[in-house]
Amino acid sequence: MLTHISVRGAREHNLKGVDVELPRDKLIVITGLSGSGKSSLAFDTIYAEGQRRYVESLSAYARQFLELMQKPDVDHIEGLSPAISIEQKTTSRNPRSTVATVTEIYDYMRLLWARVGVPYSPATGLPISAQTVSQMVDRILQLKEGTRFLLLAPVVRGRKGEYRKELAEWQKAGFTRVRIDGEMHEVEAAPALDKKYKHDIEVVVDRLVVREGMETRLAQSLETALRLADGLAYADLVDTTVAEATSPSLSREGAGGVGDASPSSSGVRELPASFQYAEAGEGGADSPTPLAPSLKREGGLKNAGVPANRITFSEKFACPVSGFTIAEVEPRLFSFNAPQGACPACDGLGEKLYFDPQLVVPNEALSIKQGAVVPWAKSNPPSPYYMQVLSSVARAYGFKLETPWNELPEEIRDTVLYGTKGRVITLTFIDGRKSYDVQKPFEGVIHNLERRMLSTESAWMREELAKYQSAAHCEVCGGARLKPEALAVKIAGEDISMSTRRAVGPALAFFRDLPNHLNEQQKAIAERILKEIVERLGFLDNVGLDYLNLDRTSGTLSGGESQRIRLASQIGSGLSGVLYVLDEPSIGLHQRDNDRLLVTLRRLRDLGNTVIVVEHDEDAIRTADYILDMGPGAGVHGGEVVASGTLDDILANEASLTGDYLSGRRMVEVPAKRRKGNGKKVTVHNARANNLKNVTAAIPLGTFTCITGVSGSGKSSFTIDTLYASAARQLNGARLVAGAHDKITGLENCDKVIDIDQSPIGRTPRSNPATYTGAFTNIRDWFAGLPESEARGYKPGRFSFNVKGGRCEACQGDGVLKIEMHFLPDVYVTCDVCHGARYNRETLEVKFKDKSIADVLDMTVEDAVEFFKAVPPIRDKMAMLAEVGLGYIKVGQQATTLSGGEAQRVKLAKELSRRSTGNTLYILDEPTTGLHFEDVRKLLEVLHALVEQGNTVVVIEHNLEVIKTADWVIDLGPEGGVRGGEIVAEGTPEQVAKEPRSYTGAYLKPLLTAGARSAQAAE
Repeated sequence: MLTHISVRGAREHNLKGVDVELPRDKLIVITGLSGSGKSSLAFDTIYAEGQRRYVESLSAYARQFLELMQKPDVDHIEGLSPAISIEQKTTSRNPRSTVATVTEIYDYMRLLWARVGVPYSPATGLPISAQTVSQMVDRILQLKEGTRFLLLAPVVRGRKGEYRKELAEWQKAGFTRVRIDGEMHEVEAAPALDKKYKHDIEVVVDRLVVREGMETRLAQSLETALRLADGLAYADLVDTTVAEATSPSLSREGAGGVGDASPSSSGVRELPASFQYAEAGEGGADSPTPLAPSLKREGGLKNAGVPANRITFSEKFACPVSGFTIAEVEPRLFSFNAPQGACPACDGLGEKLYFDPQLVVPNEALSIKQGAVVPWAKSNPPSPYYMQVLSSVARAYGFKLETPWNELPEEIRDTVLYGTKGRVITLTFIDGRKSYDVQKPFEGVIHNLERRMLSTESAWMREELAKYQSAAHCEVCGGARLKPEALAVKIAGEDISMSTRRAVGPALAFFRDLPNHLNEQQKAIAERILKEIVERLGFLDNVGLDYLNLDRTSGTLSGGESQRIRLASQIGSGLSGVLYVLDEPSIGLHQRDNDRLLVTLRRLRDLGNTVIVVEHDEDAIRTADYILDMGPGAGVHGGEVVASGTLDDILANEASLTGDYLSGRRMVEVPAKRRKGNGKKVTVHNARANNLKNVTAAIPLGTFTCITGVSGSGKSSFTIDTLYASAARQLNGARLVAGAHDKITGLENCDKVIDIDQSPIGRTPRSNPATYTGAFTNIRDWFAGLPESEARGYKPGRFSFNVKGGRCEACQGDGVLKIEMHFLPDVYVTCDVCHGARYNRETLEVKFKDKSIADVLDMTVEDAVEFFKAVPPIRDKMAMLAEVGLGYIKVGQQATTLSGGEAQRVKLAKELSRRSTGNTLYILDEPTTGLHFEDVRKLLEVLHALVEQGNTVVVIEHNLEVIKTADWVIDLGPEGGVRGGEIVAEGTPEQVAKEPRSYTGAYLKPLLTAGARSAQAAE
């Protein structure tokens, strides 16, 4: 029996012939400095080989459909199992992908609603169902004996016409009586009908009395009525109501009647609010789940009902009042990704794009003359046409183009944006020295943009116009994504979209309680489906995602959230004997939720799997069965195993930097004094974005401020969606739509705002740290200024690998050639002309200190600092990269190979290398992602240095080492999702630690106490 995974001679990336023995069926944590080789060992070596071996066991035909991995640079690996990697990368950016679809919960929900759901009539609010003739006979036989009734076929329902031909045919078929618009007539004496008006015609098929032995005749009569009226039949009771003729013990739904009017004494049942339409002229388009236009009847459906003496039968899912029908109820009816279920107006996306006035006029302090109307002011190429049009509008409506937009009357702004609404005005145009007038209505800026968007065939123009668009709920489905037919099917009074709008926690409670609202037959059908739904929701809840709404799109999830969703899916699969490799699953997770995540990882291990986690989190390291500490440095200084073994082994190893921090030999010190700031502040008033509940919070300027709280508590909604978006609009002129809030005061005390997030610095291999920071321009200028270049006439463009001239044309500056291998993995071979240097021979002949430009790009950042120490523009940019802890990366390292945390620090270095004004507002979103304790300490030095220069740094963070060094903390919560969005505590870390409701404070308290003790000991 295999007991270990044995790796021998791993040399992938910076690994230096690593030999390790990892115990199988254990929870293993690989830790170490950022760039020390953790991912190279876990993902690029162990996972890659496990995945490659499994895929190679498949047929050649199957392999061509799978993405195959390169064979890692390793001597040999033994003891591997089929491998599954759960990385940080976000899930699908497709707007059709949601939390519910990714986890397959929605597939089970669709099946549940298709098999257990009851269709309800939008007209009456009563359940409708397809019935067999036998069920119809049984329903009538349950009436009191002696009850007299007419069996009618509703052949015409609310349609215009004379129907002379049809009446003759019914008479010829042997029917003698008809009821026309409520009046009974002999067929041969039927009155002439006015074809301009709508009519209701019912053929009398039979007159019967309820008694024993009538089943055969009743069944034949029902079949005749259903055949005449396309599957519908009425049983109209004589001299009594359905309620009076039905046994009291008989439940309405159990009776199977489609249109029983027994629920109300009046015989008319009020429509559910979600299906009500306003009366004609009231504009019923705002209904949350409106019907198709064909279902809107004159006068509305508000009080439509069924006569109290009528039972309606239908062979189909059909409403007798509105004619609303549903085809066979199948799972695809509830899919917004299939034409059978998707809302026809928005194609199942739930939202539509519209031209947003806030983006068209982003800065309301500007006048039209100054360019307030951005799409017309910045037309490309510049055109005098738009300004001439606006001058004509100003002349017609008596306002000045020099008046600031926010000082113009509301009706004037409305006219500029949406036009003169049919009013003809004089538009004066000047062409050279000639002027001419045109009499016509003004269409308005937004209608002009809409027309151009629809008419253009230019992809560039569509992309340009899209900058002024925002998304809003579809006005037809109200964001539900589905057709009215799907929304008419309900379980326990809820359509499927209502259930997907719940967060995981409330949804779990709903589905657990659902069996109590089902009858015995429904329970039997739903039992297995509900078990799967509840299990999957439970897994999401266990990994700390109880605050995520099921209908939340995958593209809006953070890397940590999407990784934990995939983790929950894997636990749901129940596999054993698998090798799982995870990349920092604790990212974006509050300490409070960390325990639940660790329980999940242990459960995955206990199923009989080997779980390898690349992680920096202290709790995860302490929980591990086996720890591997990589180092001793980063990049070329790393790639070795510094320490391995149990927690005690790591703590005892003084060569381990991780062991130093875990044992307390090293620590991030608590500041002796908190900054008070410069006395000014930026205040957000009544922020209401997403789950925020009118949050008003002040950020003292000139301080290091942390925004904290459990996952989903509203940190990003407050900081990014509201504070940054508003500040960027006001200070940077950005076209961003801020989350709902009243106002932000104090921004006049800042000169600019900079958001440093974890999005990639480039999406192609041609982008690298040198190009992003601007150092590559300086490097090319430097090489172009060398005597050899001047003698040859080389300009800076000669040293670019992106354009013809100096690059190697054999590989077009890539350095490698891609060879497609069909069912084998694509092979990348080094270009045999430039040998991976990217440049042609002539360019490489130009050297500085015996190094070509290719050699410079292949240097580490710290080597480049030394190499260019006499060239300040390059040296300073490289030094800043080294200062944020990126001294180990290559100057020309492909942007696609950088982690989210590394990309964020490259952005930080770029901003830091600029001259500081001392009044900048920096906003960072979890900058400690992917950072070791030592890297965090270095980063904090940089951030606090920024504050010392007078700037303000606002950080969204869970890392307690960062929070304990903050000057000011705003803690949101108390929970995530709808139970969050409030300020739980604010103040210094010491003040937050005293707040009993603050989860952050509870975890912060022991660190502050330990920090105070160590400070006293040092004194």
